[in-house]
Amino acid sequence: MKKVSFVIPCYRSEKTLEHVVTEIHDKMKTLAEYDYEIILVNDCSPDGTLAVIRRLCEADEKIKGISFARNFGQHSALMAGLRQSKGDYVVCLDDDGQTPADEVDKLLSKLEEGYDAVYAKYEHKQHSAFRNMGSKVNELMTRVMLEKPKDLYVSSYFAVRRFVAEDMIRYENSYPYVIGLVLRTTKNITNVIVQHREREEGSSGYTFKKLMGLWFNGFTAFSVKPLRIATAAGVFSACVGFLYGIYTIIKRLVNPAVPMGFSALMAALVFFGGMIMIMLGLIGEYIGRIYISMNNSPQYVIRERMNCEEIL
Repeated sequence: MKKVSFVIPCYRSEKTLEHVVTEIHDKMKTLAEYDYEIILVNDCSPDGTLAVIRRLCEADEKIKGISFARNFGQHSALMAGLRQSKGDYVVCLDDDGQTPADEVDKLLSKLEEGYDAVYAKYEHKQHSAFRNMGSKVNELMTRVMLEKPKDLYVSSYFAVRRFVAEDMIRYENSYPYVIGLVLRTTKNITNVIVQHREREEGSSGYTFKKLMGLWFNGFTAFSVKPLRIATAAGVFSACVGFLYGIYTIIKRLVNPAVPMGFSALMAALVFFGGMIMIMLGLIGEYIGRIYISMNNSPQYVIRERMNCEEIL
């Protein structure tokens, strides 16, 4: 009998988490060919989420709980859950009920067909306009920087085979980015259409600051393309400056009465100065991440474990 591990990062979900867990239980009762476990990772939620996780773990041994010492973010929570998982298949989903746990059979059936990873695709997303904008930027970033296939849709609701999960947890640096880890492991990935529900309680925990951090993490942790783009931009700027210099000299030779423009000089200085600062900042971002990784900054720190058999 194959086993399915459900990994759920939890943040501000004291009113929705129990419903998600109940939905998983009800669905898995209809899939008798699978055993399963549920791993709940509390990302230092400020509400009563931890108390809910404790209660659920006490009532059912299939449920395992992990609580972080501080907020490390969704992707770190997923990594902690992946390391605790034991299933042949690992399914990751949200804690707010928007990702339909009762349609997990669609993802599992695709894995049974031979795919290594399956992402849920939503025909009608129920996110806010801000979140939809963030998703579009993330889509563009993963396609350009991480070479994601254009027709592949990525979301927070996905399932992977055991070997994919094992390769993902080999990554021990400070800035995990789950999509990048999946894409570097396999290209045998597909989508399946599922319903996307409206949020039952609260609002998204992703602020603009967190989304920016996620995007920076994605294109600096798994790609050197930003550095190549910066190099290309530098070459282009140098060529533009050289051509403009030649144009200025020729114009002066043809008509000595033409005054040398102070505004044009300042525009050129501001343009090239800005390009240099952008490139230096990008290089500094890479160097800073290397420095933090060399100092062994952890992906997460676990304060409490519930029903976990081994130390992570």
